[in-house]
Amino acid sequence: MLAPAPSPDSIFISIASFCDPLLSFTVRSAFSQASRPERVFIGLVDQHLPGQALQLPEPWGRQLRSIHVPALQARGPCWARAIAMSLHQGERWFLQIDSHTWFEPGWDDKLVQDGHRCQALNPRCLITAYPNPFEMVANQPVAAPVTHQVLAHVVKTGCTFSEDHPVLYFEAVPVPSLEPTPAMHIAAGFLFAPAEMIQALPYDPFLYFHGEEQSLALRAWTRGWDIFHLPGAPLYHHYVGAAGAGRPMHWSPELDAQRQVQSQVLSEAANLRLRALLWDDADLGIYGLGSARDLADYAAFSGIDYVNRQIAPYAYKARYGF
Repeated sequence: MLAPAPSPDSIFISIASFCDPLLSFTVRSAFSQASRPERVFIGLVDQHLPGQALQLPEPWGRQLRSIHVPALQARGPCWARAIAMSLHQGERWFLQIDSHTWFEPGWDDKLVQDGHRCQALNPRCLITAYPNPFEMVANQPVAAPVTHQVLAHVVKTGCTFSEDHPVLYFEAVPVPSLEPTPAMHIAAGFLFAPAEMIQALPYDPFLYFHGEEQSLALRAWTRGWDIFHLPGAPLYHHYVGAAGAGRPMHWSPELDAQRQVQSQVLSEAANLRLRALLWDDADLGIYGLGSARDLADYAAFSGIDYVNRQIAPYAYKARYGF
């Protein structure tokens, strides 16, 4: 039986999962909590150990496009996200999430409404945030929201440029706003946009983990895309906290020791690639910077000056009065 045709406001969800015990929960939440589950389609790269591959029953199984990769052959989150993005088949909206996400009821209506709201400001818009957290208690999700308004990204307190590469670290701060807030940074675990971004901003498979969000934000910014934080993101993220999240990471030592190419090698190569993008004036083609705006424009807006390797006070919490 053929999968249903996309609706005018259909949503493609990109998920790159690595040995995640919450993957099935996440996929079922996306469908069961949607107001119109028939317009939701998922592109999944399921990187798993033997016997862990996700099996989804009908009717949702017809709306799931999956690629299965043995965990020991996986090459990191960005590589997997690039493959997941390639599973798009014409849906109107693109949503990238992590495989440990819980959706609110009616999340699809909220995101589509937000998408149209931001497209009125700039048709090339990206909606993003570090989502509010949730925990699993007795196998049930429990939200632990920081705020129901805006969670905005700033450079993490005390973070500065390394001499070797431009990777920075960011954190979220609550902002009392009910309006779209122009943003300087992207969260890979929650990114919603018109699906035109798939052609304009394909995920760079040569990155690894740290720096992926900087690369995408700067590629988008310099191509004329605007980034927004909006209040009330209708999904939650299961963060690795003190109690642990019960899932291995790609760089977990017990898995890394069994690979021919270990995570440290991939990470170092990714740092060199980010340096090539931002410091070495390399031509990375579609994975490079655009020409609509330049890094000086970004420095004036964000306070992050990649050219001179300086970070202004308003790139930190001071931007929002903290």
